[in-house]
Amino acid sequence: MAMKIGSLDIERGVLLAPMEDVSDSPFRRICRRFGADIVYTEFISSDGLVRNAPRSFQKLRIEPDEHPIAVQIFGGHIPTMVEAARVAIESNPDFLDINCGCWVKNVVARNAGAALLKDPPLMAAMARALVEAVPVPVTVKTRLGWDRSSIVICDVARMLEDAGIAALAIHCRTRDMGHSGSADWSWVARVKEVVSIPVILNGDVASALDVKRAFEETGCDAVMIGRAAIGNPFIFRQARTLFQTGQLEPPPSPDERIAVCLEHLRLLIEHRADEQRAVREFRKFYAGYLKSLPHAATVRRELMEFDSYAPIEERLLQYAEFLRTHDRINEVAIEQAEATVQ
Repeated sequence: MAMKIGSLDIERGVLLAPMEDVSDSPFRRICRRFGADIVYTEFISSDGLVRNAPRSFQKLRIEPDEHPIAVQIFGGHIPTMVEAARVAIESNPDFLDINCGCWVKNVVARNAGAALLKDPPLMAAMARALVEAVPVPVTVKTRLGWDRSSIVICDVARMLEDAGIAALAIHCRTRDMGHSGSADWSWVARVKEVVSIPVILNGDVASALDVKRAFEETGCDAVMIGRAAIGNPFIFRQARTLFQTGQLEPPPSPDERIAVCLEHLRLLIEHRADEQRAVREFRKFYAGYLKSLPHAATVRRELMEFDSYAPIEERLLQYAEFLRTHDRINEVAIEQAEATVQ
């Protein structure tokens, strides 16, 4: 199944979700290299763009190897969103996405993000205004509804299609759920029955097998991965391998995980041009890159104490050598045990 957004035509697309303080340019580049078909920026405040806020404009930095990429903006005031959209497309994204799903209080309090689910006509009017204002495709990412007693996604999908959006991404939870509870994928299949635009599934996609199951169970046009990709860009390659061969590839080796972790950190330092800030920001990724490795918790605690790249690299390379030795000892022990049995 193929998804078409403007000039993009992607078969069984696996996408990197927009995540605040996570999906910055270095992480997007890593995920693209490992097979993410489309990446999204962090969400960007429309107020920040029209007021020339440096933090908002920094989020618009896009490197050539990030394409295809969507810039995502949020806001609750249509004229401001239109102005921000015109600013955003100057960074040359492949399409523009409207955030209608963020559940956090400081966004909802501004009548933005998931707050728009309480006023679907306003959401549709905003989408139509942006579609008419910019020359690139416009898409929307939203949730099922404001709460579990007001699931409006099918009606919203029809209204947004009529407004001219090119695709709809659905996080399969309601706003009141946040990230708790289980995502209800069944709504994607229902939405597919009432619209003809591509529908992208998001929520509880934690493995390559989940990606495969999402396509098979819902008929979605693409799958979007969020938290499961943090410190684990390999999930995109694993999904692609599963599609191509029908087989699960082995998990990445400790050496590969550590090498990619260090590459990611170097990209972030280069991007920020502030080593200490980049090192502090990167701490959120260690848990993913080192997940389930022996003594990982101890190593992570040590890494949290460093504020420059050199000691981090030294410690991780030492750890990689320890893991190789650990594996060799285990292999010898297994061989000796097998010889004893024989």
